[in-house]
Amino acid sequence: MRYSSILPAHNMKFHRINALLIRHLYLYRRSLPRVMDIFYWPVMELLVWGFLSVWLQNTDFVGEFNMVSVLLGALIFWNFLTQSQKSVSVAFLEDVWERNLLNVFVTPLKPSEFLTSTAILGAVRILLVAIVMGALAALLYSFDVFQFGILIIPFVINLLIFGWTIGVLIIGILLRYGTQAQILAFGLIVLFQPLSAVFYPVSALPSFLQSIALALPSAHVFEGMRAVLQGDFPFTTLGYAFLTNAIYLVFALWFFYMMFSRAKKRGLLLKLE
Repeated sequence: MRYSSILPAHNMKFHRINALLIRHLYLYRRSLPRVMDIFYWPVMELLVWGFLSVWLQNTDFVGEFNMVSVLLGALIFWNFLTQSQKSVSVAFLEDVWERNLLNVFVTPLKPSEFLTSTAILGAVRILLVAIVMGALAALLYSFDVFQFGILIIPFVINLLIFGWTIGVLIIGILLRYGTQAQILAFGLIVLFQPLSAVFYPVSALPSFLQSIALALPSAHVFEGMRAVLQGDFPFTTLGYAFLTNAIYLVFALWFFYMMFSRAKKRGLLLKLE
């Protein structure tokens, strides 16, 4: 068999290759997910693991706490937050994808009832994640998620509220900008990861980012988690978490109801599908 019959390079035309290349480049201009694959996701990963690496390099952990407990606990708690957020925004998107959104809201169903159901769904998902990840962490790494004691309850509640708040905000954005913003249901939460100081303390962040981080409930939760592992009782930290959560939740609900009313008056619920 002649190689030319397998790879007929002599028949390849540059103008056809160039045309396809230009076509793909134009798709990148019109596609936020494609752009995020190039810039957003890699940058977020670089920030998280970069800050963690610098913290590990500059810190002596002798006698402070078990690093395995810090990292595994942070990973499990972070999944609590993401599951809470996705339970809200993805539930809304599923109705959009199935062209069922209008059918849902022409019924007597109130927006508050829809949001409440997604909040309960978020709590159920967090419980399932806690069972699965907690059992695996205990089996494989001898990690006890209940080492946080009774304080695990306000930690989880704060993460549930903050994830739900982000999800409600995303729904409001979807009502305003349509399905072109649906990538936010999967990507917006990642923006909060480096700022939430999940795997490292807030002090590991550059000074100009520390004030932003301290404005996030999630950062106070993860700071509190590390304080518990050091034997402290972070009641002040939890207080800040509840306070900031309350502020953001009120704003997210206001934004959602404003966008929902606007979409309903202009008949955008049907167009959203």
